[in-house]
Parts: sequence; structure tokens; C-alpha cells
Amino acid sequence: MKINDPINKSLGLSTEKVESATAKKTDKTKSNPAAVENENVTLSPMASQMQNLESNVASSNVFDADKVEAIKSAISSGQFKVDSGKVADGLIQSVKDLLTNKK
Repeated sequence: MKINDPINKSLGLSTEKVESATAKKTDKTKSNPAAVENENVTLSPMASQMQNLESNVASSNVFDADKVEAIKSAISSGQFKVDSGKVADGLIQSVKDLLTNKK
């Protein structure tokens, strides 16, 4: 007997295991392998476009490795300089974009 059994019984809650739809479907396909052959999945045109886009992005470089390496070496040698005005302008522009896109 579990500690919560009296509480569950008084509230009318069941403690039985519930078999999921996936488990039931798996049992049916084990007994009838032809059921799997009859199931068809059709992708929408948008889903197909998304798959193509995903494969294109995965095959392309996301960043310029040479530029990253140049920046790393400049930082380690102490030659990298940050233009604070350019950073501030970029932050202000980002905030403006966020505010205008919310409207």
C-alpha cells in the first residue's frame, strides 16, 4: 500500500497504468506487419521547402573561419581595438529595429 492511496481513493483518482496510443499502435503493427505498409505520410510544400533550406544551411559555412582566426590572433597579441562608437551605434540600431517591429 502506498502512502498516497487513501488520498487518491478519496478523490476518485486512479492509480492504474494507462497504455499510450503509441504502445497500442506498436502492438497492432507487431501482429499485422501489413499495417505499417498502408501508412503514408505526405509533407506540405512548405515542409519540403524547409527541408531544402535546412540542408543548404547545413552544407554552407556559417562564419568566415579565416576572419575568426585573424581576430583571435589580434586579441592574443593585444592589437585588437574595439570602436566603442560603432558598437554603440549598432546597439541603438538594434533597439530601434526591435521597437519598430513590435508595432
